[in-house]
Order: sequence, then structure tokens, then C-alpha cells
Amino acid sequence: MKTWFITGASRGFGRIWAEAALRRGDKVAATARTRADVADLAERFGDAVLPLALDVTDAEAVRQVVAQAHAHFGKLDIVLNNAGYSLVGTVEEASEADVHALFDTNYFGMLRVIQAALPLLRQQRSGHILGVSSSLAIVAMPLIGFYCTSKSAVEALHESLAQEVKGFGIKVTLLEPGAYATDFGSPASLKIAAGIEAYAELRKQLFGRLSSAERGDPHATAEAILKIVDAENPPLRFAVGSGVLPMARAAYADRLATWKRGKRSQTPRKASRRRIRSLRSSSVPSSSDSASIASPAYSRTHPVPAFASKRSGRRECFCARSCCLGERYRVCTIKGAVQAREPSAVRATA
Repeated sequence: MKTWFITGASRGFGRIWAEAALRRGDKVAATARTRADVADLAERFGDAVLPLALDVTDAEAVRQVVAQAHAHFGKLDIVLNNAGYSLVGTVEEASEADVHALFDTNYFGMLRVIQAALPLLRQQRSGHILGVSSSLAIVAMPLIGFYCTSKSAVEALHESLAQEVKGFGIKVTLLEPGAYATDFGSPASLKIAAGIEAYAELRKQLFGRLSSAERGDPHATAEAILKIVDAENPPLRFAVGSGVLPMARAAYADRLATWKRGKRSQTPRKASRRRIRSLRSSSVPSSSDSASIASPAYSRTHPVPAFASKRSGRRECFCARSCCLGERYRVCTIKGAVQAREPSAVRATA
């Protein structure tokens, strides 16, 4: 039997997971902005539930309520941060005050609960902190960019936290749900910024796609969450929903491809000049390391400084002159003659 502390237990995932824990015999400190929103749980499950009012934006209230729940049950095994809402509006439309308010709940509210619970969990040398993130922390969407940003901050917070508290026997898991048929889109879970006409068409298109999107059954997630909290070595991240992992794979494949393209965009000309500067600053070639070569492009000769290739063992030229910049030349170590390598060979070994 485990003891849970759950924020945002009045509806959505918080309510579903609280009920699932209670049905199997666990104890739950269920919190919501108003106690009346969770009082019915006590009527149904009796002393196994401690209904509490909690506004996660009130730091002192968070400390008091967490301590009250711990004192009531004698321990806290699972701290589940679920409270949050979404701000709908483009980056230009949302006010700074609205963004501050969003982060005060979605990020700082979660942080307050974690900081209040950690001394208790460290003392008991056990515990499991679960943070409800979102698949939108992996791939952001327009119009809810600030919500996506708050969840990205939640991800970084928990990733760092997991490394900090592992030595105390405390586990950390991020729950990353996809699209589910909860009341997350209801007025109680949304704040809509004043719109700008220039974004009207974008708003219409996005809302049209969202209204027709397939959504999962949130009640189907309960069994998976119970397995996570019962696991001896739970994962740091858990994708809730069959669509999250394929989306994440596609997103990261695209990012890897972008990073690789960026790396390849570094031209041979720039690479050669950088290596020339590095080599010239470290050593000056001797006369035996110089030779002359007739450039077919410019029909003239110039000294070619040759340097040993660490990779192939051959002596290669990285000439600063434009006629052979970016090309490699093989240097005969006996005669000092320079032989131009075939263009195909240059490309194959570049």
C-alpha cells in the first residue's frame, strides 16, 4: 500500500489516477484549488482520502499542506504534480503578465511542491516524484507555445532532479501524455489571450485540426501509471499514449538531420584555412617540406607547404593559394616532388 500526494486531483488525469490508486487500496492526499472539488472522494473512499485545498502559486500554503499530508498519513511515497493549465495565444498576442501567471502554476507551482516534499523524502530515504509533462515538450505547436515552453522547463527540472536525489533513494519520472479526451480544453483549463486579426487564419486552421484529431481514453492510462509507481527501477521518462513515441522519433530524426547538415555546410575552403592557421602557428615548414607545382587552373608555380597527415601517414599539402585551396597533394618524401591527386581520389578521402 502506497501513500500519494496529488495536485490537480479535481479532474482530468489527476482525478483518474487518484481514483485508480484508491480502488486498489492506496491512500491519497488529494488537493485542488477548492476542497469541495475533491470532497466527494472522501465520501466514496473514507479515511483513505485526505481532501485538501491547495493553490500551488502560494508558497506558504504549499509547505503547510505537504506537511499536513505527511503528518496525517505518516509518510509520502508518491508526489504527483498534475496541476496546470494552458495559455492560448501566439508569441505576439500573449501578455507578459499572462506568461508569468502560466509559469507560476505550471513550473513554479511544481517546484514549490517538490521543494516542500524533498526534506521529508530525504529523511525517509525513499519516495517517487512524478511530474506531468506533455508530448508538447518534445514537439511544440503554434498558439500554445508558452504552454509548450513551461513543459520543456518541467522536463529539464526533473532531469536534473533525478541526478541530484538518486543517492537518497528518491525516484523521479516524467509523464508525457499525448492527446487524450480530458477536459483540458475546457475554460477551467485554458486562458485565451486577446487575439490579433493577422493570426485569425492560423487560429482557424489549428482549431479545425485539433477538433478533428483523434484522442485517447484517459481512463486507459491508469494501469500503466500504477505499474510505473510499483516498478523497482522506473524510467525517467514515460510516454503516455501510443502516438508519442513515433512523434518523438520523427522529431529527433529531423533534428539530427538538421545538425548533420549544419556540420556539412562547413566548406572545405573554410576548413582548410582554419587548419592552415593552426599549423602555421605551431610550426614553420623547412625547405625540404616545400616544392613547386604547376597549377593547371592558373598555369603558374608557387611553393607548397607540406605537412604530415596524422590519419594516413602521407605528407599532404593544405595550400593557402586559391588555385589549389581545398585540394590535397601527395608529397614524395625522398625527392620532394609534389603530385596532384586525382579529383575523384580527393573527394573520396576528403
